[in-house]
Amino acid sequence: MKIVLTIALALLSGLFSGMWERAALAADKVDIREWTVPWEKTRPRDPYVRTEGQVWFVGQRGDYLARLDASSGEFTRFDLEPGVGPHTLLVDKKDQVWFAGNKKGYIGKLDPKTGTIKKYSMPDPAAKDPHTMAFDGEGDIWFSVQHGNFIGKILTASGEIHLIPVPTPQARPYGLVTDSQGRPWVALLGTNKIATADGQTMKIREFTLPNPDSRPRRIAVTSDDQIWYVDYARGSLGHLDPETGQAEEWTTPGGAGSKPYGMAVDKKDRIWFVETSLEPNRFVGFDSKTREFFSITEIDSGGGTIRNMMYYLPDQEVWFGTDMGTIGRAQVR
Repeated sequence: MKIVLTIALALLSGLFSGMWERAALAADKVDIREWTVPWEKTRPRDPYVRTEGQVWFVGQRGDYLARLDASSGEFTRFDLEPGVGPHTLLVDKKDQVWFAGNKKGYIGKLDPKTGTIKKYSMPDPAAKDPHTMAFDGEGDIWFSVQHGNFIGKILTASGEIHLIPVPTPQARPYGLVTDSQGRPWVALLGTNKIATADGQTMKIREFTLPNPDSRPRRIAVTSDDQIWYVDYARGSLGHLDPETGQAEEWTTPGGAGSKPYGMAVDKKDRIWFVETSLEPNRFVGFDSKTREFFSITEIDSGGGTIRNMMYYLPDQEVWFGTDMGTIGRAQVR
């Protein structure tokens, strides 16, 4: 009888502990608003905000760039050539819009005032699919080339492009961000590695994650230049110390099959990511200082899959696009 009672108490303790944990997470939700994109089934994604309320994004399946005026809800569209499959875009200080022509092997620059587009083709035909981009702090752009297996850099003043082959075959360079020194950090989706490149020597260094089944997809950098990643294959959030090469991981609240994808970090060094295998997708917060998950918010539209996110510091907002055809904003103040 005593053994049975002990087991029962243990089960109840675990049950209530789980209930309390879920209640605590649910209590700290964030405010999320979504705008429906007027062009259906075009997969709006990869938003970028340079000035308040003006949100640029790509229509990956619709072959366009677009801008949302968040205050009025008005959308403006700039059509690209058919089949270009645009990915990430960035807006520079001159309000020129740079984008990855993923299926046509170029990086493009749109002048929104005239509608003209200039194309910068990859110098190596093997670099056929530029993917994710980030500024280096000096106005130039680092980018990943997923199936071509390169990390690249374009000098925006001249359009000159440098490509660095990734040492690991079929590494699939994917998510990319830059740190405070302008160095790129890249999630190698085809393997259990994260890479960085030296802008002077143009050499790549790879860091191997401890689990061979890890597949990092997106990446973020906190203010202390520590590297964070989401492990899409194993449902984990990970931290890589670039000085020691040591990594540590936490299973996400949604579990091993949650497929964390879109990712961002805010000014408090809190990590935000989306569990994309769950319906609806869930927007999750993790405090990098306390090492605790503290927030879960469901996406009203369902999300479908949220692939990339951007933190806009002045308004303390995370912006994202969804496969359900919306542009979303999460206020994370």
